[in-house]
Amino acid sequence: MTTEIDLGITADMHVHLRDGRMMELITPTVREGGVSIAYVMPNLVPPITTLKQVIDYKKKLQQLAPKTTFLMSFYLSKELSPELIHEAAKLGAIHGVKCYPAGVTTNSSAGVDPNDFTPFYPIFKALEEENLVLNLHGERPPSKDDGEDIHVLNAEPLFLPALRKLHEDFPRLKIILEHCTTRAAIETIEDINKNYKEGDDIKVAATITAHHLLLTIDNWAGNPINFCKPVAKLPDDKRALVAAATSGKPYFFFGSDSAPHPIDAKARHVGVCAGVYTQSHAISYVASIFEKHQALDNIKGFVADFGKKFYKIEEKDVVNHDHCVLVKREITVPQVIGADGLNVVPFLAGEALQWSVQWK
Repeated sequence: MTTEIDLGITADMHVHLRDGRMMELITPTVREGGVSIAYVMPNLVPPITTLKQVIDYKKKLQQLAPKTTFLMSFYLSKELSPELIHEAAKLGAIHGVKCYPAGVTTNSSAGVDPNDFTPFYPIFKALEEENLVLNLHGERPPSKDDGEDIHVLNAEPLFLPALRKLHEDFPRLKIILEHCTTRAAIETIEDINKNYKEGDDIKVAATITAHHLLLTIDNWAGNPINFCKPVAKLPDDKRALVAAATSGKPYFFFGSDSAPHPIDAKARHVGVCAGVYTQSHAISYVASIFEKHQALDNIKGFVADFGKKFYKIEEKDVVNHDHCVLVKREITVPQVIGADGLNVVPFLAGEALQWSVQWK
């Protein structure tokens, strides 16, 4: 029976670290959860759209967690320009640009209209030329037209034609469909990569979260702690996500979408904030899923190798070369994580996990 697994230098390719007091609380928990490299989302208030913002933000994060490597991103908006993308690439300041359709999730009010990406085609061209990544929150926003019938369960499938069109228009652009939640999304990524051969340079990939591998609609209906955007879907969708994550296919890799909110913002009776906080036990959650599905041999690819390869991350790019080691040792998820009156409820609070992490 396996009791230790050396995962090497792990990578979580989708994290929310916020700013201010929440940033100070959450940033150190990236390493506590077993993650060495974190790709940081830019949906602050105001969003990250300038070089100064991205440089200053990374400096703050690095001071809080000097052993963690932070990869930074811009927020896709009219504030960006091709010239800025080229300048940021030259400085190595960013690894990608995150696209939020307006109104689909937390701090996305400055997002774009996914019905027409053409105003941003010069930005996408610059990303393609610099071999940077376009990160897509793949949902259609709710419509004001009652006849369009867009809702939380079909918003992702209805976005998928836009993903295909972007790939057709920019075949050399690296694109990630973030935090997939549906069988339709998995099948789309599979179809785009149907001719993949080992060693090929993957252009379209997908991240999958730990909580979407464990939840269905019944787990968040009535439970605000499990409520996120995109929402967890149906059992058949979860089965497709698990099959993809555990498959060993390099175009599926880990992005936790860990999104902390103060407990009072998750416990209110209206306006519940969307986001599940998994950072403090990220790799342990994933290990529990892979063990259940007898796929621990494939976990290293999912949480380490595939994401780094897609983003072209080399050892010289990493600030600390400690290895994350999974250890077969039971731990209990705390009821809250907090300090000085700021409290966050972690995913599966109070439950036992069978794998913990240590660094060597």
